Amino acid sequence: EVQLVESGGGSVQPGGSLRLSCAASGFTFDDYTIAWFRQAPGKEREGVSSMSSSDGSTYYADSVKGRFTLSRDNAKNTIFLQMNSLKPEDTGVYYCYGSAFGGSWGQGTQVTVSS
Repeated sequence: EVQLVESGGGSVQPGGSLRLSCAASGFTFDDYTIAWFRQAPGKEREGVSSMSSSDGSTYYADSVKGRFTLSRDNAKNTIFLQMNSLKPEDTGVYYCYGSAFGGSWGQGTQVTVSS
């Protein structure tokens, strides 16, 4: 069974940091494209960052470039999203994604940035 479990969300003040984790079971992250998406209240889900399985190249949305970092620990089959200098507009539910089996999603973790 394919399963993705996110953790690390929470509430922080603007300028703060959070580190999201996503642990996979049922497939190996290293073999597939991985990504983080987010969905703000009343808005569509949007891509935040991704990493290609072919060459390890990474993509960041312009809104998070320079502040967020996507990484992967193959030994733990876990991916991370380090989020620094958080802004109120970063608030939303964050989902991890793996392209295995036609695409697999985690359940989401809430990130709230507010003073």
